[in-house]
This record gives sequence, structure tokens and C-alpha cells, in this order.
Amino acid sequence: MGKIIFYEERNFQGRSYECMSDCSDMSSYLSRCQSCRVESGCFVVYDRPNFMGNQFFMRKGEYADSMSMMGMSSGIRSCRIIPMHRGQFRMRIFERENFSGQMNELMDDCENIQERYRMTECQSCQVMDGQWLMYEQPNFRGKMMYLRPGEYRSFREQGMSSTRFMSMRRIMDIC
Repeated sequence: MGKIIFYEERNFQGRSYECMSDCSDMSSYLSRCQSCRVESGCFVVYDRPNFMGNQFFMRKGEYADSMSMMGMSSGIRSCRIIPMHRGQFRMRIFERENFSGQMNELMDDCENIQERYRMTECQSCQVMDGQWLMYEQPNFRGKMMYLRPGEYRSFREQGMSSTRFMSMRRIMDIC
């Protein structure tokens, strides 16, 4: 189980909302969210409702100013709890949308798909096992996207401004 507490103001001030599951729209609980405290588990927070927009991975700790730290101009609007995964990790990445172009299968982290697979970009994928984070730049930098098992034909359809990714990391934290 995970637990995260959201606060309307920076530095854990103002009204608060405790959450232990996915929340697609926090506006019914708080007028805005500008700081949070993860007491247990791991979460991905989004700057738009319905798990859309910019994302940020959060593990246990205090986040006193989500706006400046995460670059979320409108604050946190929705969150998703990341279930703990034990077992293997497996994902197929594709160079183009709709599972076309060059394909490679990953079972571990990849710092740079261009160096490792000679792929210029990744625009779609299939996650078979595990929870993953994909980053728009090599070495796990830039905007990220959380992926759980399923098919992702187009990252644009996931509400991402970036439609291609260059590095991938398994979520192996003991959340």
C-alpha cells in the first residue's frame, strides 16, 4: 500500500488530502496542489486531470514545492499509485507509431537506444511485464512517461507533448 498527502500550498500548508489509490481529478478535494508528502509507496503525479500531461515519479519523501521542483506550472492535478512488481521485466520498443519500424525487446534499463540498438527514436511500445519509466532524452533525462503492462500505439495519444523517447528504466524501487 502507498500513501501520499497533498497540500494546497507550498511547504505543506493549507488544506490537505490523503490518497492511497489512483486519483483522476483532485479538484473535488483541493482547489490546487502545490506540495506533497509521500509516506509510503511510489506514485506518478500529473499536471493535468485524468492522468494526462507532464509526469513526475515520486518515492517516499517530502516535496515542499512541486511547481518549481517538477516544473508543473499548474500544480498536481492527478496521481497514480505504482504497484510493486516482483519478477521479470519485458518490453518491446518500436521506432514508429503503431508498432512499426525497427523493433527491439528490453529486459533491463536502457540509457540510450541510439547507442544500444541504433534506433533514432521510440514512438510506440508493448509492455509485457513490469512497470517502466520512459524518458525523452538519453541517460534518463527530460520529460518522462510511466508505463504499466499494455500496448502504447502512439505516445501522442497518451497526452504527451513529446512523441518519442530515448531511454527506459524499470521501476524496481521498494515502494
